[in-house]
Amino acid sequence: DKFLISIFGGLFLGAGIGIAIRNGSVLDGSEILGIFINDRFGISIGKVILIFNIILFSITAFVISKEIAMYSILTYIVTAKVTDLVIEGFEDFIGITIVSPHYEKIKVAIINELGAGMTIYKGQKGFGSKGKVEDFDIIHTIINRIDIKKMYRIVSNIDEDAFIIEFDVNNVKGGVLRRYLDKKNKKLDKILTNSTRL
Repeated sequence: DKFLISIFGGLFLGAGIGIAIRNGSVLDGSEILGIFINDRFGISIGKVILIFNIILFSITAFVISKEIAMYSILTYIVTAKVTDLVIEGFEDFIGITIVSPHYEKIKVAIINELGAGMTIYKGQKGFGSKGKVEDFDIIHTIINRIDIKKMYRIVSNIDEDAFIIEFDVNNVKGGVLRRYLDKKNKKLDKILTNSTRL
């Protein structure tokens, strides 16, 4: 079955690429390109490999076979996701901004249950036909993506009407995440340096 071959082929290829990069090696030029772009622009290595191969197989579709090209692209869609998962592990961070009149209780609950640090902004909320204004704190925190459901549960238990903004975190400098992110970036820099010497 070509579909199953594409899926499982992408799974094993992505795992192989991810393990190789994590251990300071690369399989071909697309990984070197991925590491370089990740270092310069913060785009994940898996996405760079995917884009590179989509362009390559789009050309192949006209030269060889459209069917083969589509199955190959499917393989690299799986490969890209698995590669990023192996390289970055489950330490995938996400930013959360919370607006609620019960901010004091929410702050304490997040610290106690998630152990997450946070930044508190002083804000004003305007609403209503007369433009009523209230002073309140805006909670801004960064958590592991696997904790997002727990975060929503914590907030909803205190305030079901809380306004929550969720956004991806690509680049962070300083703060409690600096040690982890710097360690990952230094490892990728080392791989890039070793690859360019070859």
